[in-house]
Amino acid sequence: MVDLSFTIATLARRGLLSPGSPTKVMRQLAALRRFGYGLGGELRSAAARDPDRLVIIDDRKLPAPPDGSAGPMPGRLTYGELLARAERLAAALHGACGVEPTDRIGLMCRNHGGLIEGMTAASLLGADAVLVNTGLSPAQLAVVAQEQQLRILIHDSEFAEHAVALPRRVERLDESGVEDVLATAPAGNARRPDREGRTIVLTSGTTGAPKGARRRTPAGFAPLASIISRIPVYARSRMLIAAPVFHTWGLAALQVGLALRATIVLQRRFEPADALSAVIEHECTSMFAVPVMLQRLLDTPPRPTPLRVVAVSGSALPGGLATRFMDAYGDVLYNLYGSTEASWASIATPEDLRRAPTTAGRPPHGTRIAIVSQAGREMAEGQTGRIFVGNEMLFEGYTNGAGRETLDGLLATGDLGHLDSEGLLFVDGREDDMIVSGGENVFPAAVENLLAGLPQIREVAVVGVPDPEFGQRLAAWIALVPGEVLDPAAVREYVRRHLARFAVPRDVRFVPALPRNATGKVVPRDLPWDGA
Repeated sequence: MVDLSFTIATLARRGLLSPGSPTKVMRQLAALRRFGYGLGGELRSAAARDPDRLVIIDDRKLPAPPDGSAGPMPGRLTYGELLARAERLAAALHGACGVEPTDRIGLMCRNHGGLIEGMTAASLLGADAVLVNTGLSPAQLAVVAQEQQLRILIHDSEFAEHAVALPRRVERLDESGVEDVLATAPAGNARRPDREGRTIVLTSGTTGAPKGARRRTPAGFAPLASIISRIPVYARSRMLIAAPVFHTWGLAALQVGLALRATIVLQRRFEPADALSAVIEHECTSMFAVPVMLQRLLDTPPRPTPLRVVAVSGSALPGGLATRFMDAYGDVLYNLYGSTEASWASIATPEDLRRAPTTAGRPPHGTRIAIVSQAGREMAEGQTGRIFVGNEMLFEGYTNGAGRETLDGLLATGDLGHLDSEGLLFVDGREDDMIVSGGENVFPAAVENLLAGLPQIREVAVVGVPDPEFGQRLAAWIALVPGEVLDPAAVREYVRRHLARFAVPRDVRFVPALPRNATGKVVPRDLPWDGA
């Protein structure tokens, strides 16, 4: 557990304990005591301390408030304005739409302030916010709405056709609909909800239907201190959240940003040139992204930026990507390894990544990691085993009532990994990704990392496929850098020179790009395969 002295020292080092107006500081602390550390409490606290500070910069053009006062600047919201809109939306959802604290509010939105308002309104109301992946098909959305028992769906206008597929009992509000109910909504109040709402994040669903994971509400500043002790982001700074906020990592970035009373820059879609322009124009010193975004940034001519931190999570860093990115943008890269269920397990700093570009780093203060065998025995240094993690933000279980395996208070991540002599964690692959080929255990991730280091390869995926003789074998799908040439025999020979014979992929296929979901993870079931 994170001790109080460590938390206080970390918050002070990151500028959160700087002196301020005694009245505002007292209001800030009172908001936290009364409303807690969920999104609603965080926003009330930040608005009490810094009501006029910009909280969101996005592309929206908001109408003037119904009371006739001057509206927010286009694409800008202060903490006070965001709180006022979230309070009115909570009142409208309850009054006009009949949403109760026991209900679930679905949110199918890209990165913009409307998503933040909807999530915060749910928190203020005491309802559960279900963050819906924008990559779902209409049929998948209908399944999610049924399984999560959505009362209402707030969605971007572009997803209107998706919303048509919903059961009739599920109300729908698009962006213009939200503005309509806000125009007639009464001002919010400071009533504490009768129940504490939860944020429900859907698992990525690369191998099946996504499950809803109930996120734990922080009990204090200790979880924040754990993260920012290793990732140096500061109070009142500006950050670009490029990772989807409906994903665990984007949500974590939002929670960090609100706690730091930062200004959060949001773009509906990630385009590398636009992201760099936003970082420069708005003087962002940090960016939160997923690894595939780093590759896309490297495909764009680099530009000098004020970035001091580029923090990534959500999938493994392919071999060589960390080094190439830091060579282009400086030693600013931080890699957090975690999951929807475990939150975080370890964080790699630029120094760690220079030493070992594929490492997942070390557990931050207050986090425990164990590498154990199938029988639960602790593995020795360098030996691969199952990864278990413990921290203050382990999820509360799936909404269908299922949980995850635990061991001595630690949660199974579903990954296999090992620790080296310096205590650095390496993730060797998913437990269900490991294949047995001719009696040998083979980890596709090791082959992926090796091939990703070749300068001709832009991205690569290696997975196990059925084999009539050996049970399973490896197959590789490769997207080349434009203008580069490789042939399957050269790929196989390269692997044969560096890894064991049974790690050589018999099948090597070249594709224009790998199929990925909205969070940047490769979707194996969508890789072209004829079963040969």
